[in-house]
Amino acid sequence: MKKFNIRKVLDGLTASSSSAASPQTGNRENDMIQETLQSEHFQLCKTLRHGFPYQPSSMAFDPVQKILAIGTQSGALRLFGRAGVECYCQHESGSAVIQLEFLVNEGALVSALADDSIHLWNLRQKLPAILHSLKFNRERITFCHLPFQSKWLYVGTERGNIHIVNVESFTLSGYVIMWNKAIELSSKTHPGPVVHISDNPMDEGKLLIGFECGIVVLWDLKSKKADYRYNYDEAIHSVDWHHEGKQFVCSHSDGTLTTWNVRAPAKPAQIITPHGKQAKDGKKPEPCKPILKVEYKTTRAGDPFMILSGGLSYDTVGRRACLTVMHGKSTAVLEMDYPIVDFLTLCETPYPNDFQEPYAVVVLLEKDLVVIDLAQTGYPIYENPYPLSIHESPVTCCEYFVDCPAEVIPAIYSVGSRQKRQGFSKKEWPISGGNWGQGALSYPEVIITGHADGSVKFWDASSLMLQVLYKLKTAKVFEKPRSKEERSSTDIVDEDPFAIQILSWCPESRVLCVAGVSAHIIVYRFSKQEVTTEVVQLLEVRMQCELNEVDSPEAAGEQSAVSTPGTSSSPQSSLPQSHPSTSSNNSSDGLRDNVPCLKVRSSPLKQSPGYQVELVIQLVWVSGEPPQPITSLSVNSAYGLVVFGNGYGLAVVDYIQKTLLLNVSTAELYGSSDPHYRQPRSPRKARQPSAGFCDGNDGPGASEERCKSPTSGSGSPCNSDEDSTQTFIDRVKTKSRRISKSVANDFAKISRKISMIADQKDDERIRRHHSLIEKSCCVTEIKRKRTSSFCEVTRCDRNARDNSFSRSRSSSVTSIDRESREVITSFYFCDSLSKKSEMVAVPSLWIGTSQGSMLAITLTVPSTPEQRMQQSVGISFCGSVVSLKGGILCMAQLDSSGTLVPHVYEPWYEPNAPEEEREQTRKRRPTSPPSSQENQDCQYAVVCSMKQAKVVALPSQNCIYKHNITETSFVLRADVVTVSAGLCIACFCANGHIMTLSLPSLRPLLDVNYLPLTDMRIARTFCFSNQGQALYLTSATEIQRITYSQETCDNLQEMLGELFTPVETPEAPNRGFFKGLFGGGAQSLDREDLFGETASGKASRSLAQHIPGPGGMEGMKGAASGVVGELARARIALDERGQKLGELEERTAAMMSSADSFSKHAHDMMLKYKDKKWYQL
Repeated sequence: MKKFNIRKVLDGLTASSSSAASPQTGNRENDMIQETLQSEHFQLCKTLRHGFPYQPSSMAFDPVQKILAIGTQSGALRLFGRAGVECYCQHESGSAVIQLEFLVNEGALVSALADDSIHLWNLRQKLPAILHSLKFNRERITFCHLPFQSKWLYVGTERGNIHIVNVESFTLSGYVIMWNKAIELSSKTHPGPVVHISDNPMDEGKLLIGFECGIVVLWDLKSKKADYRYNYDEAIHSVDWHHEGKQFVCSHSDGTLTTWNVRAPAKPAQIITPHGKQAKDGKKPEPCKPILKVEYKTTRAGDPFMILSGGLSYDTVGRRACLTVMHGKSTAVLEMDYPIVDFLTLCETPYPNDFQEPYAVVVLLEKDLVVIDLAQTGYPIYENPYPLSIHESPVTCCEYFVDCPAEVIPAIYSVGSRQKRQGFSKKEWPISGGNWGQGALSYPEVIITGHADGSVKFWDASSLMLQVLYKLKTAKVFEKPRSKEERSSTDIVDEDPFAIQILSWCPESRVLCVAGVSAHIIVYRFSKQEVTTEVVQLLEVRMQCELNEVDSPEAAGEQSAVSTPGTSSSPQSSLPQSHPSTSSNNSSDGLRDNVPCLKVRSSPLKQSPGYQVELVIQLVWVSGEPPQPITSLSVNSAYGLVVFGNGYGLAVVDYIQKTLLLNVSTAELYGSSDPHYRQPRSPRKARQPSAGFCDGNDGPGASEERCKSPTSGSGSPCNSDEDSTQTFIDRVKTKSRRISKSVANDFAKISRKISMIADQKDDERIRRHHSLIEKSCCVTEIKRKRTSSFCEVTRCDRNARDNSFSRSRSSSVTSIDRESREVITSFYFCDSLSKKSEMVAVPSLWIGTSQGSMLAITLTVPSTPEQRMQQSVGISFCGSVVSLKGGILCMAQLDSSGTLVPHVYEPWYEPNAPEEEREQTRKRRPTSPPSSQENQDCQYAVVCSMKQAKVVALPSQNCIYKHNITETSFVLRADVVTVSAGLCIACFCANGHIMTLSLPSLRPLLDVNYLPLTDMRIARTFCFSNQGQALYLTSATEIQRITYSQETCDNLQEMLGELFTPVETPEAPNRGFFKGLFGGGAQSLDREDLFGETASGKASRSLAQHIPGPGGMEGMKGAASGVVGELARARIALDERGQKLGELEERTAAMMSSADSFSKHAHDMMLKYKDKKWYQL
């Protein structure tokens, strides 16, 4: 029993109260290290957002600029041009975008929101901004229409009225079309909201208004009265004109299309039901689902196109959403993978009074964007150049690598290009507006995403772009059950058993290692040659709980002993197999034992060029207990080792020799110097959840939580975890009567923290943090079989320690912490001086645990490739190096000058090449091993936990710097990263703060409250990388990239692409001689005379409120900063001056032309009347 020491408590309280980095006395050798990083080197800002817009709601297209805009239900705007030209904007209100309207070829966009506000966006700057806003107070906006080359916006409302807005000043006109004047006076019912507004293509003075009830009105703007009214029994969803302005078509809620002649309002000229079954005896066809939208497009040579969404028959239950293309006598029904949100037809001309000549249809689906080629037979789709397939399967983990070897991306792309689908349209992508940015980041960047279906995707993220490189399907290694009935009873998850949990990748050697939710690990090598693997190499590992309490001799006889350090646990776990072992699947009592969760395929596996399976490692069931999930993983190509850990301990596997080198519990890593008091535990009777949320005493209800996909319930809190936590806290309060009141308050605070962060069940990394926090407040029940005297001593000792430590949980390791399970949280391979007695750096493995301990293991690796294949790797334990508060998140190594020591690796070689070719390239690239003189440190270990960061000198193991990162929250992700000016630790906390600390002094350089942790998806996927780059999954379909580098922020304007480019507006269609002579062409309208303040008066001030926006030239000037900002301002000034000079030149030329004309006319008059007398005039 450990003695209570009040001195340690006071020391811990003093340390916890200090928030600044403090150098430890007696260690001044590091004072000579000059640090170059300062706070002015850091600034946080968003750079780009990639992926499909989450929950899209509307869409618009500029046919001249060829820019596509998509609005979402969260108020976001995504603008797309050519590949690599993207932009993200956000409305402050966060309301859904119900409609978008481009000011065609003007570099502006109008957005209408569900909160009854309309906004004008300026797209002429790289970061679009709002110029004006108008908030309606008394009426709800339902539909907007902006005619081509007009500055007057028609706004329809839920009350059936139409208001008119000047988009230049964003002020309301006094001209209002009231619903009671539009419909017939004899009508006794309200026509409903306005669902459609459009002007006649041939007469801008005629406005077509569609009401929801089925009434359509042709309104004369000049006379302010209705010319015609068209009535139909079914509700209207959309209306579209024929380009000649003599006909229009309506889509209805019963699946019918009605075509009307403008001058024949009595009845429709045609009624068709595209998907209805034609009834006999001349009756009406059976009603179908509503046709949500219809577009009527004409061609100069051929039949018109009628394109519609919806309208399917009600008997087509379960059929996917369809887009119907009717062209002449042919009808094509195109099935979509997701429901249709909206669609637009792309035409050759922006003028509505000319033949439209449609060439493509853009279809916005709930989770995809599809463009259909109308000009080719069969209507093939275009190949989408945007990275919109991130969510093809839900993302479960993500890693970000910056400044990779230059040859990696071309190599991966070369094998990934063979995976592309065939059958796309041969035409170029029609959304081709904008220009790429001038500046670019010079270093290659790779993003790797793991998905719920077991796939792994590699993305090229260089130069602020994103392009998929390669897709790896890990599920091919396993047998797939054909149905749920055939699923094995050893599965530990009901959905997504192949989901990727952790990734580890070595860019130099291209070795990839993935861990899945079914407690499986797969090692891949990169090859450019195709191979067929006859037998997949399999290694089964038996990991079980440490320090199990034996209740009876029978139970003791059934349990296998924990393997000793350096030896394998059992013969079947140390030998590679081609299929899962079935030697002892079930014990005598029917418990599952020595069986993996998944079955490796037994048939030959054909592996295409790319990543090919090297070894499959599976954890097996132990005495009816499922394997614990993998919590940490690392691979090192120089040593040829893979190490992984979980709640039981860790295992080291030699993937070259396919053998298990080490399988030990966490307690055995400490040896005899274990600082934690570990209460013996009996084997659990209930099935334990895979993520370790609940302890063994949580009962059988915990087994239900285990069988959940890591992607299920992504948006809802884990109620079961909250309930179990609260129940557990009540049990602690009931059984531990002698615990002080302050400890109970600590439990309440911890429970609130748990419920606040428990948002998604699919988060393996956060589940690890969550389980650590939850388990840290777990008190092991005293076994009834123990003697009363032992119980008395234990309870008294626990009570004394709890009363002493209740005021500061961070002061020391409490009894509650000591009795919890210690989980392996991180690994780091390096050549280090892990022992105090070592003089030369040797291959080592650093291990981080959830209790804040950093342990070390030294490795004896054979020097030559021949010896490496024949001799095994030796392992010896070094014990604990340093302890911190909170679980260890990351570790790194610095040399004597404070420079980051690069990790050791083996350069890539072709694994399927002949042996002699492989030997030429298989040379380990080690770091230069430093030598240490006696009593002199030459290395530094950087260790960061969820609460604290320390820098430790090696080999003396003296802590020279310490910094308490946070007291009220905890760190979710931390990485040691390099930026252009030096080295730092980057941290992301659960309270949304992003921080950076200098190295080695741990000075705070940046602390920004970036965003609150409202979504566990953010915490699961947040990644820091070198050069000041970071990213996270901001929604289920989008990746947000950010930078914390001042240099990148300064150059961001130059690197971003331009949406608006100067383009000539196409010429208006020629009316022809006879149409011009007899007035048969399009009739123009001077809307200023009708809608201006002089003619229509002022609108009511209470109807809408004008809100000036921060956009435009002023907003751009305010947003610019630094040298690039000054250059931008100078360029803007030059542009303004050039524009004014150009206008002056034009006015001067016009005046000169007028003067010449006047002089010519005066001269002609003089010649005409020169010789005439006065009476001849």
